[in-house]
Amino acid sequence: MSRPDVIEKLVSLCKRRGFIFQSSEIYGGTGSVWDYGPLGVELKKNIKDAWWNAMVRSRDDIEGLDAAILMHPKVWEASGHVSGFNDPLVDCKACKARFRADQIGDAVCPRKPSKKPGEHSDCQLTEPRQFNLMFKTFMGPVEDTAAVVYLRPETAQGIFVNFLNVQQARRQKVPFGIAQIGKAFRNEITPGNFIFRTREFEQMEMQFFVDPQAPEGKTTDMEWFEYWKAQRMAWHLALGLDRDRLEFHQHTAQELAHYAKAAFDIQFDFGGTLGSQEIEGVHHRSDFDLGRHQEFSGKRLEYVDQVNNRRYIPYVVETSVGADRVTLAALVNAYAEETVEGESEGRVVLHLKPALAPIKAGIFPLTKKDGQPEMARKIMEDLRSVMPVDYDDAGSIGKRYRRQDEVGTPYCITVDTDSLQDGTVTVRDRDTLAQERVDATQLRGFLAAKLAG
Repeated sequence: MSRPDVIEKLVSLCKRRGFIFQSSEIYGGTGSVWDYGPLGVELKKNIKDAWWNAMVRSRDDIEGLDAAILMHPKVWEASGHVSGFNDPLVDCKACKARFRADQIGDAVCPRKPSKKPGEHSDCQLTEPRQFNLMFKTFMGPVEDTAAVVYLRPETAQGIFVNFLNVQQARRQKVPFGIAQIGKAFRNEITPGNFIFRTREFEQMEMQFFVDPQAPEGKTTDMEWFEYWKAQRMAWHLALGLDRDRLEFHQHTAQELAHYAKAAFDIQFDFGGTLGSQEIEGVHHRSDFDLGRHQEFSGKRLEYVDQVNNRRYIPYVVETSVGADRVTLAALVNAYAEETVEGESEGRVVLHLKPALAPIKAGIFPLTKKDGQPEMARKIMEDLRSVMPVDYDDAGSIGKRYRRQDEVGTPYCITVDTDSLQDGTVTVRDRDTLAQERVDATQLRGFLAAKLAG
């Protein structure tokens, strides 16, 4: 099924309405780095909260962590990122463009977009060379090789090096997991597609440690792997992403990392030229990571199973989801252009799940007189203590509805002449456009029930 490309329209909407701006825009912008505005930061926070609640707060077998971005450089030697975290790079001496050698068949020539790099007569492509994706910096006042550190390219290693710290501090028994949300950095050669592939991004990762030789009657490592595949797909569906846009992609033998026992991606269909792309990975990492850190650090990272008198390095089932990619998926999934019966102009609307919406309710006085603004502001102040709301008295009521539709606000509350007489207000539903009268003193409970449902 071919879906329309709405990314360009979303880029415009996100800037206009305060979701996402290009970083350092007044200086010409920074390539593939983005700032989240007032509404974007709320949307992304709601997604991160949904993940944290599902993975940590609602479970007793997963602990939270916030590891530092700067880590000992040997961490990245042990993980293989120093020697193996490379992409093959090709430069064009004529137009100065840069391409990944393994994806040059999908690239276009900047000078002649109808051709691929190397097909245009002016192209002068270099031989492929390896390019490490980690950002390198220096710790301390002296810039020499002894002071080199890296901005982390993933958050997982902070979990692995803290495995025993968390396990012993919280007295957890295998199987258990450690989860964290944090920034990661990759010096991508070919970033793009808005916030889909960026150089600074946020990951939501959980490493679940399991017994590599589970006793009879206990859940095996592969059963845990299948369990987490199902759990993570269910989470995306609970966010409101359409089922027919989501699918699993199993890594082939060529795609599978050398240490992985199995790996699946959850892909979302963004439509247009972007199509189906990974938004989360569920990987069976075997005992590679803990084993490597034990080898390089010289510290034993084995789990002591006192009940069965065993010591072993656990296997790891990883779930790793991009917070920015899920934010983009939620926006793409929610975006719609609709006609409205009885109106000559259509509307742009974000059908975000109410729990994700950056603003839960828009509050309007029908007119700026007769005490309506005062009553509307009183309602706003009462609701603001429990949910994000927005007050708007500019323009016609229809234009105010459209502004809220465009940012995904699920409910609009209007104070009119009757409100001052009987204490009721009109509540309008974003998706159905249905309106009903509600006692203003009951709005908290009414909206809470709607948002929870």
